[in-house]
Amino acid sequence: MPMLRFLFRKMWNTRWLTLSTWLGLVMAVAFTTSIPMYADGSLKRVVAKSLQEKSSGLPAGSLLMRYQAVGSDRVGMDELKDVNVYIQEQIPKDIGFPVEAYARSYSIKGSNLSPVDPKKVDPSKRRQMTISTLESLNDHVEWTMGNMAPDHLDNGMIPAVVLEEAMYRNDLHVGDEFRYSASGSNGSSLLTVKIVGAFKPKNENDPYWFQGLEGIVNSLIVSDDLFTKTLLTDKKLPLQLANWYYAFDLSDIQTSQLSPLGNRLERLDINLYQKLKDTKVDLSFQPILAEFKSQSLQMQILLFTLAAPMIAMVFYYIVMNARQSLERQRSVIAVLRSRGGSTRQITGIYLLEGLLLGALALVVGPAIGWFMAKSIGSSSGFLTFVDRQSIPVGFTVEAMTYGLLAVVIAIMSSVIPAVMFARSSIVNYKQQLARSDRRPFWQRWFLDIVLLGVVAYGFYLFDQRQLLSVQTGLTTDQLQVHPLLFFVPALSIFSLGLFFLRIFPWLLRLFGWLGRRFLPVPLYLTLAQLSRSASSYYPLMLLLVLTLGLGIYNSSAARTIDLNSTERTLYQYGTDVVLQAVWEGVSDDLPTDNPNAGSSQGGGSTSGGSGQGQGGSAGGAGGGQPGSNPGEQIPTKIRYIEPPFQVFRELDGVEAAARVLQTKANVVVSGKSTGQGLVMGIDNVDFAKVAWYRPDLFPAHINSYLNLLGSYEQAVIIPSNYAKKYSLKEGDLLSITIQQQPLEFVIVGILPYWPSQYPDQTPFFITNLEYLYDQASIMPYEVWLKMKPDAKVAPLINQLQAKHIDLVSVKDVRNELISQKKHPARGGVFGILSLGFLVSVIVSLIGYILYWFFNLSSRVVQFGVLRAMGLSRKQLTGMLLLEQGFTAGLSIALGIGIGKLTSYFFLPFLQTSENIQRQVPPFRVVFDSKDTIQLYLVVAVMMATGAGLLFMHIRRLRVHQAVKLGEEK
Repeated sequence: MPMLRFLFRKMWNTRWLTLSTWLGLVMAVAFTTSIPMYADGSLKRVVAKSLQEKSSGLPAGSLLMRYQAVGSDRVGMDELKDVNVYIQEQIPKDIGFPVEAYARSYSIKGSNLSPVDPKKVDPSKRRQMTISTLESLNDHVEWTMGNMAPDHLDNGMIPAVVLEEAMYRNDLHVGDEFRYSASGSNGSSLLTVKIVGAFKPKNENDPYWFQGLEGIVNSLIVSDDLFTKTLLTDKKLPLQLANWYYAFDLSDIQTSQLSPLGNRLERLDINLYQKLKDTKVDLSFQPILAEFKSQSLQMQILLFTLAAPMIAMVFYYIVMNARQSLERQRSVIAVLRSRGGSTRQITGIYLLEGLLLGALALVVGPAIGWFMAKSIGSSSGFLTFVDRQSIPVGFTVEAMTYGLLAVVIAIMSSVIPAVMFARSSIVNYKQQLARSDRRPFWQRWFLDIVLLGVVAYGFYLFDQRQLLSVQTGLTTDQLQVHPLLFFVPALSIFSLGLFFLRIFPWLLRLFGWLGRRFLPVPLYLTLAQLSRSASSYYPLMLLLVLTLGLGIYNSSAARTIDLNSTERTLYQYGTDVVLQAVWEGVSDDLPTDNPNAGSSQGGGSTSGGSGQGQGGSAGGAGGGQPGSNPGEQIPTKIRYIEPPFQVFRELDGVEAAARVLQTKANVVVSGKSTGQGLVMGIDNVDFAKVAWYRPDLFPAHINSYLNLLGSYEQAVIIPSNYAKKYSLKEGDLLSITIQQQPLEFVIVGILPYWPSQYPDQTPFFITNLEYLYDQASIMPYEVWLKMKPDAKVAPLINQLQAKHIDLVSVKDVRNELISQKKHPARGGVFGILSLGFLVSVIVSLIGYILYWFFNLSSRVVQFGVLRAMGLSRKQLTGMLLLEQGFTAGLSIALGIGIGKLTSYFFLPFLQTSENIQRQVPPFRVVFDSKDTIQLYLVVAVMMATGAGLLFMHIRRLRVHQAVKLGEEK
C-alpha cells in the first residue's frame, strides 16, 4: 500500500510526462490494433466478392463427402448410422458457421427398367435409372403430378417419384410400374417400382441441388425410411453411393479462424474413413480458405511494413518521454538507492506504473484503433476519406493480442532504463554527470555509418530489380507497393538523421571558433551551450527529423501512387467515356483478280474496327478482313449506314463528343514496308474538347499539333521512336494502305505519345477522319465523350436506345477509377499512409512542446545565473530563440529535405520491373503543395508554441529564487 501511495504521488508530480507517455501508449495500441482489424474486415470483403463470383455454381462454403462402394464391399448399417450421426451432428459444430443448405442422398446400383405391363408402357424405350433417396425432398420441390412417395410399400411395390424432366425424357407417367433388377446378399432380386409423382424444384439455384438437375434426371427417388429399412435392412441390398453435402455461410469469417478451420478440414478425411471405410471428402472449401489466409497474411504484412516506421516512431516517442521523466527523477532514484531501496523495489515502482498506463491504454486504444480501421476502409486516396459503406470492422482476439504486444514492448522500452538507473547509487550518478559530454553509443560504434551502408546496399538491390523481383506487395495498375519500398527509405531517413547529429557538434564548434571575436553575447552563449550539451538535444532533433521526413515521404509516396495510377488509366481510355455503336451494313460482292482478296460475311450489323488492336479494314469497302481466306477471288464490300452523330452531342450530361476511328493499316516509307501501324482518324476541333492529356507529354501544347493537323487534309502525326528508327522528320511523305488503297500523307508533327496510344507496342498515325472517308469508304468509328461532373452513363444508354441506336461496348474511365479505389489493398495503403502522416504530425507537435517545456523547466538555475550576471531579458530570450532555431529549426529543415531526397531516390522504384521500359505516361514523383503547407502550418504552430513557452518562463523568472545555494533537485 505505501508503494502505491508513493507511485500515485510520483505520477501526480510528473503528471504531464505521465499523460504524454499514456498518449503515446494509446497511439501505439490504436495503430497496431487497427491493422489486424482492417485486414480482418478486408478479408470479409474478399469473402463476399468470392461468394458473389461463385454464385453461378456451388457456394464458396461447399463441403461434399462421399461413400463409393468398391467391388463387392457391403456397408454395415451400424457403420452407416455412425458416420451419418457424425456428419449431421459433429461436423456443423466443428465448422462453426451457419448452414445455408444440407442434403443427403443414398443410391443403390442402377438397372434397366422393364415395364410390368408392356401394353401400357412402351417396352422399346431404354430406361436406365437408379433408386435413390434425397433427405427433406418435400421441402424443396413443387409437385406437378401426384405426391411424395409414402414410406411404406404399396401392395409390394416400391413407390417412387421422379423429376418432371425425367417424365419426358424416359416416357414415364404417374401410375407406371416397372421391374428393377437389384443384387443383394441373397442373390439377385427383382423389385417392382411404381411411379407415384413428379416434381420440379422451387428454386433451381438452391444449393440443395448440389448434384445438379442432370444428376437426378435418371433417379427414382423413394422415401428415406423405405430406402433404409426396406431396401438396405430387410432386402439387404448393398449401398452403392452416399453423398452428404453442406453449404456453409462464410461471410462472417475472421482471420483468426482460418488456420484452425483449415486444420479441421484436413483432419476430416481421416475421421470419415475411421467411421466408414471408403468415405472421403470429395469437395472442400479448404482451397478457398488457403487463398483467404494467403491474402489476409499478405495484407497484414504489407500494412504492418508500411506502418512499422510509424509504430517505431511512436515507440521512440514513448522512450523519449520515459527518458525525460527518468532524467528528472534520477537524483531521487539515486537517493532512494543510497538509503536502502533495492533495485527490485525501484524497478517494481516503474513497472507498476507502466502496467497501470498500459491497462488504461488497452481500454482506450482498441476503440481508437477501430475508428482508425474504419477510416482506412473509407480511404480513397491520400488524406481523402469518402462517405461510403466501409468494410465491416470488429474487435478480434488477434487485434487485442497485437495491442497487448505493443503495450509490453512499450513498457519494456521504458522500464529497462529505470532498471539501469536503479542500479546506480548517488556516487555513480555524480560520476555519470561528470561524464555527461560522452558521446552516445551509436556514435562510438558508428551505427549511423553502418546503417547508411545498409541503405546504400538496399538502393543497389532496388536499382538492379533484385528486391522487387519477389512480388509480396500490392501490384495493381502497373504499380507495385513493395513493403521494402517503405522500410528501406525509413531506415534511410533514420540513418541520415543520425549522421547529421554526428556532425552537428562539429558545425557548432566551427561556427563558435569562426565568430568568437565578433559574435554577440547571446549567439556566442547559444553556440557554447549547444556545443557543450549537444547530446541532450539529440532525442528531440532525431524525433523531428524522423516525423517530418517520414511525413514527407509517405505523403509523396501516396500522391505518387495515386496520381500515376490515375493518369495511366486516363491515358489508356483517352477520354471519359468511349462508346461503340452498332452499324448497319449491306454487303456486295465485287470481282477482283487479287489472289489475296478475302471475304467477309454478308449484311447485318457490325461493330467495325474499334479499339486498339482490332482490324479497321474489317468489312471495309473493296477489301476483306485481315485473316480471311487468301484463296477466295471475290471480296466483300460492306456499305455501312452511319448512325446520326449529332445525337451523341445532344445527350444529357455530355459536354463534348468526337468521332475517333482506329484501324490497323500497312505503312510504307520510301517504297519500303515498315509493317503495320494503328491509324487514328479524328476531327481535330472535336478531339481537342474530349481528349485527356498530360501537358508535359508534348514539347508544345496539344492544340498546336491539332492545328497543324487541320492545316493539311493529308497531314499525319507520327511517334518519335518510329521517326527516329526510319530517320523521318516534318515534311516527309509516307504511304498508308487502308482498305487496300494506298493514301499519301505528309508528316506535320512528331510526338512521343498520344492519348490511348502505346508507340512501343504499335506505332500510331494520327490523321484527319474526313480525309480517310474521302479517299476510302466509311468505316465504323468510336464516339469519345467528355462528360459533365457527376453525369451518369446509364441514362445515356437509355436515351440512345430510345433513338434506336444500340451499343456494342461502353467504357467508362470513371467506373474503372472507382473500382481501383475500392481495392482493399489499395485502400489499406492509402489509409495507413494517411494515418501515418497524421500521427507524424501529432507526435512531432506533442514531442516538441513537451521537450521544450521540461527542458526550460530544468534550466531555471542557469537562466537565473545568466540574469544575475547582467544578461537582459531581451538577450536571454534571443539566446533561447537562437537555440530553438539551431536545434528544432535545423531539424525541421533537415527532416523536410531528407524526406524529399529520399522520395526522389526511392519512389521511382514503385514502377513494376515488367513495365518500367514501357511506362505510359512516364512515371513521375509527386509532391503536393497541400501536404507541404500542412507540414509548414504544424511547424509554425510548433515554433510559436515553443516561443510562447520560452516567453512564459522568462517572464516568470525571479532571480532571487533562481540563484540559491545548493543545487536543483
